[in-house]
Amino acid sequence: MVRYCFMFLTLGFISIAPVQAQSPSAEEVLQKAIAFHDPNGNWESLNTTFKVVMETPDRPLRTSTIAVDFPQQEFTLDVEQDGNSYLYKINKDSCEITLNGSNDISEEEAEKFRLNCERGNFMKDYYTYLYGLPMKLNDPGTHLDPKLYNKTFKGKKYVVLKVTYDAEVGTDTWYFYFDPTTYAMEVYQFYHDESKNDGEYILLNGLEEINGIKMPKTRAWYLNKDDKYLGTDTLEKI
Repeated sequence: MVRYCFMFLTLGFISIAPVQAQSPSAEEVLQKAIAFHDPNGNWESLNTTFKVVMETPDRPLRTSTIAVDFPQQEFTLDVEQDGNSYLYKINKDSCEITLNGSNDISEEEAEKFRLNCERGNFMKDYYTYLYGLPMKLNDPGTHLDPKLYNKTFKGKKYVVLKVTYDAEVGTDTWYFYFDPTTYAMEVYQFYHDESKNDGEYILLNGLEEINGIKMPKTRAWYLNKDDKYLGTDTLEKI
């Protein structure tokens, strides 16, 4: 996972408090959450294709078809938006890019559509991280706060995990919100600087089962500082 430059969630007027000692540990909650979302341990050997439709205010729909083959270290991202399409195909250390079916891409087109292999690898990490949660919280360089927190968010009580990363992995602070009964992940957030209440929060709704893994059906994104709505991603099975 590369450094994540997303914006994510928090509402500043709600405080987070450590859970009482008799509660399960943070690691136990993580394992229960993984057992809910990936009960058969399929994530590490995932070989599948799915679609994500992104709705953003005042912009055309963006449809991304994502194919992953973890055993072969292959990732393909095929994006369609506003009459154009571009494709990244990443296989281990190789990277191929096409625009509207052609690999003859001008400098102007590459700049307009931000087509470069650095961007392609960023998008690979972006999609595999977000749709690999909470399993990705076991990755090297991930630091799970041993404290387990209680938080009420939008009227519902959650158990909350706090996560930070090694500097070369990412500098943001993340919080993950789980239903205290099922351990389903229902909200997550991150801050670049928590004291500034920056970043975004993401509300997860519904589940789509992809190769036995329960992934969020929709993800709605909002700014922390003023609850401004940013957009919604909808996962579709192929």
